[in-house]
Amino acid sequence: MSSLLVIEDDPTVADVVTRYLEREGFDVAWCADGAEGLEHARRTLPDLVVLDLMLPTLDGFEVCRRLRAELPIPVIMLTARGDEVDRVLGLELGADDYVAKPFSPRELTARVKAVLRRANGSVTSATQRPDRLESNDLVVDTAAREATLDGGLLALTAREFDLLAFFMDQPRQAFRREHIMDAVWGSSYGDPSTVTVHIRRLREKIEPDPRHPERIVTVWGVGYRWDG
Repeated sequence: MSSLLVIEDDPTVADVVTRYLEREGFDVAWCADGAEGLEHARRTLPDLVVLDLMLPTLDGFEVCRRLRAELPIPVIMLTARGDEVDRVLGLELGADDYVAKPFSPRELTARVKAVLRRANGSVTSATQRPDRLESNDLVVDTAAREATLDGGLLALTAREFDLLAFFMDQPRQAFRREHIMDAVWGSSYGDPSTVTVHIRRLREKIEPDPRHPERIVTVWGVGYRWDG
């Protein structure tokens, strides 16, 4: 049974989310305060955090930033519908996904399951990837789920790791964002702009000059391609 932590100050929303996720078989804890939720995550190490943005004491952005710096726990953010600035900032801080309010419990559950599958490494591509992918000084160990650049271990989120493995396993092929979303996110839900944000974050970690990428290149009018 996967353990989830819901950090949400609206008791009505928290109750609906908690009840629905529990019916899906998850062990769910709830905190209504940002600082309390952060401390609870540090103490119990849940498998995933569902995090609202507007919280007392510490807002969701700060909670996400601290979680990402300290713990390898996936985060799904709850954002206001249409608030693209908040959504992009949350993804930039390391959130694995987001759900816009108002949302259906079914959508949230689908996102939770998809993110957990990615974190557990149980979603694979249509063809089995090799245990080791190499591109010059960049090495990806898909079995150990580790990536190194010039011998140094890269600090990648679960989503960034799978995105990197997806590209390296299929060099010189251009993919639309929608295809990448289906293949890497493992869910039909989602905004393709999420792919753009994660690629920007990944470029910052693997490109010599992220402003002029040489590994993950933009194919104008199509999407992205791995050139290595």
